[in-house]
Amino acid sequence: MRRFVKAVIVIVLAALIGAVLAWWWYLRADPMDAPALPGRVETGSMEYQGHTRSWLAYVPAAVSEAPALVIVMHGSMGTGEQMRSLTRYGFDVAAERGGFIALYPDGYEQHWNDCRAGANYLANTLNIDDVGFLRALVRQLAAEKGVDPARVFATGLSNGGQMAYRLALEAPEMVAGIAAVAANLPAASNFDCEPSEQAVATLVMNGTEDPVNPYRGGVVEIFGDTSRGEVLSATATAAYWAGLAGYSGGGESRVWPRRAPDDATSVESMEWAGAGRAPVSLVTIVGGGHTVPSPVFNLPRILGPTSHQLDGPEVIWDFFSKVPERVGLSR
Repeated sequence: MRRFVKAVIVIVLAALIGAVLAWWWYLRADPMDAPALPGRVETGSMEYQGHTRSWLAYVPAAVSEAPALVIVMHGSMGTGEQMRSLTRYGFDVAAERGGFIALYPDGYEQHWNDCRAGANYLANTLNIDDVGFLRALVRQLAAEKGVDPARVFATGLSNGGQMAYRLALEAPEMVAGIAAVAANLPAASNFDCEPSEQAVATLVMNGTEDPVNPYRGGVVEIFGDTSRGEVLSATATAAYWAGLAGYSGGGESRVWPRRAPDDATSVESMEWAGAGRAPVSLVTIVGGGHTVPSPVFNLPRILGPTSHQLDGPEVIWDFFSKVPERVGLSR
């Protein structure tokens, strides 16, 4: 009996140790302290349609005159501060180089009301007017910070990427360009927006091994929750925006040079560009997961591999920074 009890104890301890190691391996993100940057972090809130909506912003030390504004939106169950950390402060670093303001707003109850009809979170079921909230926030920052309304850009991860799509679909006059990470447009049966069908400069950055947002299209699933419904493939998503911009056929394909020899992921892109037309780019992270690429840091492995072959925020800002000259927007 004693041997049996000892055996059980050993098995239980082994199981506990295994569970702890599994948690550490699959759920842990690499820690990172905020870098020492010369700019300042500001916070704010506003009452909008009966709800208190909040945000934080990184204002660089050498902010440009009439600066661009980059709205960076978190994913499901996130916050603006978490998104700032999740992107490894990459947009703050880019803001110091580019002189723009990086804005990290909070969704309603940690979610955004995007175009997916069946999503079961409150932002969707209560039909929160996030387009109106973000429009009001841009107006406020234009008045207070001198933000150039012609150089407002929106990006986001997952649910935040879906919200960027909604802005481009329903408020194209508000955004000069968008970048969606780990997000495909909803399928027709799951689509609950009123698209303007106007062209907007668009970058889509998706991983082929994304366990949440299927690269090739299908049902979005988060820990067994399939209420977010079906999405198009990444290729069809990019083709939609390319079609609105007046391009026909496939774009120009490119294989990116490897930056991290020991990383199993690789990067390819399909790019559409033409004089006077909104640029469109599909950045495919072969082997990448539901993550923001980072040269150094890993996000939780349960979301799939984090590619070290590129810096997501750096690539997104590079795309945004070239939009004005490409489509003739005033600086």
